[in-house]
Amino acid sequence: MEKERSYFDGGLLQQIGWTILGNLITAITLGICLPWAFTMIYAWEAKHTVIEGRRLTFDGKAIELFGNWIKWLLLTIITLGIYGFWARLALKKWRTKHTLFAS
Repeated sequence: MEKERSYFDGGLLQQIGWTILGNLITAITLGICLPWAFTMIYAWEAKHTVIEGRRLTFDGKAIELFGNWIKWLLLTIITLGIYGFWARLALKKWRTKHTLFAS
């Protein structure tokens, strides 16, 4: 039995548009809405990713990420930046936890 191929079908102009929008939201809110920008881009990437014939979806909520973001930021400040290495890993784990196969 041969597996179906995996692919990404998002376009460059879409990626540029979502990235600009995310950067604008982050800049206008002085970084407070960075979790919202992340979740918008994560959802777009998942929506355009197909793994072995099954499309992905992203169900993470920005408000949930915001709570984690504050916690990770405070821990990074308290540890003089050292926790930043774990924060990147925690963000990747959070993103993966909320990336699912679409039904």
